[in-house]
Amino acid sequence: MYRLSDFNYSLPSELIAQSPFDPRDLARLLHVARDNLNDYVMRDLPSLLRADDLLLANDTKVIPAQLHGRINDKNIGLTLHKQLSEDSWLAFAKPAKKCVLNAVIDFGDGFEAIVDERRSAGEVLITFNHSSTSLVQRIEKYGKMPLPPYIKRDREGDYSDMVNYQTVFAEKIGAVAAPTAGLHFTPELKQSVLDTGAQIEMVTLHVGAGTFLPVKSENLSEHKMHSEWGEVTQEIANKINEAKQNNRRVICIGTTSLRIVESIWAKFGKMQAFKGDTDLFITPGYSFQVVDMLLTNFHLPKSTLLMLVSAFAGFDEMKAAYQHAVDHRYRFFSYGDGCLLEKKK
Repeated sequence: MYRLSDFNYSLPSELIAQSPFDPRDLARLLHVARDNLNDYVMRDLPSLLRADDLLLANDTKVIPAQLHGRINDKNIGLTLHKQLSEDSWLAFAKPAKKCVLNAVIDFGDGFEAIVDERRSAGEVLITFNHSSTSLVQRIEKYGKMPLPPYIKRDREGDYSDMVNYQTVFAEKIGAVAAPTAGLHFTPELKQSVLDTGAQIEMVTLHVGAGTFLPVKSENLSEHKMHSEWGEVTQEIANKINEAKQNNRRVICIGTTSLRIVESIWAKFGKMQAFKGDTDLFITPGYSFQVVDMLLTNFHLPKSTLLMLVSAFAGFDEMKAAYQHAVDHRYRFFSYGDGCLLEKKK
């Protein structure tokens, strides 16, 4: 039985990428294939594909979910993480003690929200006021991109995060963190993949702020996984089922794409149309039913995502891969390099 400490590793701080590689598709790519580790760049990905491969990308779009307002002239920070209705969101507040029931949060220029409910761990339910301008437009005007805490910004606008923290697949608004494997794709790389004969299809998982929450319990069975909303259409479900029936490889671009399709199979025993929440927590020992290969970034120590890739490609294999990446000065985390993992048989 694995424990939290088994997923720790040592990482020099200078290997934490603070901005994406330019151009994105020249970021490095580590191919982890059973006992072999091979170094490429992302632009080489098409050469590792087959003409009948089915790739699944996440088409979620990140909203600038970090808002700064005032309650009775006191500063308050909010990170939106889940939309419950047209005007209501769950958010993490800092400092949460300022968010008393029915408090009015003023974001400026008449843009306000009311605290409807206080929850645990700094979470609040807020409802925004109505306006002739859509809520999305107001959030885009007043919000900032919800960058992970390990990406440091000295001044606003130091980097073009409004562009950089969005994938070429982004269409459906709702994420508060980027599905980072997709950040490596340029329009040219996307076309090069299609030119191999492989297909790229879209699934949706709105990545929540819970993706940044640490695992605190040494006993992994005690960890409560955050839930995220996802959708797979019947058309895409049919294409996945057809690929599996014909022994074609299903390759997920990112852990978010993997989690939504594996969640559906775990729930129904096959792929079918689905729209709703998933809180699937994948650790070593999990039996993957859909995905054959995974394109992903290098993840934080002790994170649920490191547990997921260890379950997928093998615990010892990922230990070796991460040590190789550190030794060869790969760039880590959201804006870092990527790895292409083959499922351990």
